[in-house]
Amino acid sequence: MSNQPPYPPQQPYGQPPFQPEPPKKRSVGKVVGLGCLGIVGLFVVVGIIAAVIGGGSSDSKSSASVGKSPDKAAADTRKSDTKKDATDDKVVFKVWGTAPAGALGGLDIGYGSDSDTRKGTFKDGKFEATLTLDKGALYYNVHAQLQGSGDINCSVTADGKTKKGHASGGYNICTAQLSSNFTGGWS
Repeated sequence: MSNQPPYPPQQPYGQPPFQPEPPKKRSVGKVVGLGCLGIVGLFVVVGIIAAVIGGGSSDSKSSASVGKSPDKAAADTRKSDTKKDATDDKVVFKVWGTAPAGALGGLDIGYGSDSDTRKGTFKDGKFEATLTLDKGALYYNVHAQLQGSGDINCSVTADGKTKKGHASGGYNICTAQLSSNFTGGWS
């Protein structure tokens, strides 16, 4: 026979039979610090991109003022910044080429922005329309679908930028789109 008692030792009344584990410590500081570092990093990357994009546009102004005094060059730059071309406030949509009417009719043209879509008519081998430029628009596009045969080109121009497209034969679609970018320009 063994020297062990017949029953396990009794726990005092109201206490659990084992010690509970202490609560785990959370490393909130590390997570918050890493989040702040990520946000700061994002601002640094955006700043670098803006500097690269902005750096390209200033070269054209400085090269135009070579050989002039600094005061006169600065005055010329201010004048060119304030001078606006009449086309700066317009978006021009164009379609041109050969597109005979097919079984579904003539060339199907649509143009406009993300919030304003219109239909166009192709006459004498061309189509052209102009809209007022809305700096808040996400994009401007033009599309033209052939109706069985033909060869067409299309373009959209806004703020000095142009995108072009081409379609040939069948029921192919010519499309061109300018999209706004985060700097307020068009690409």
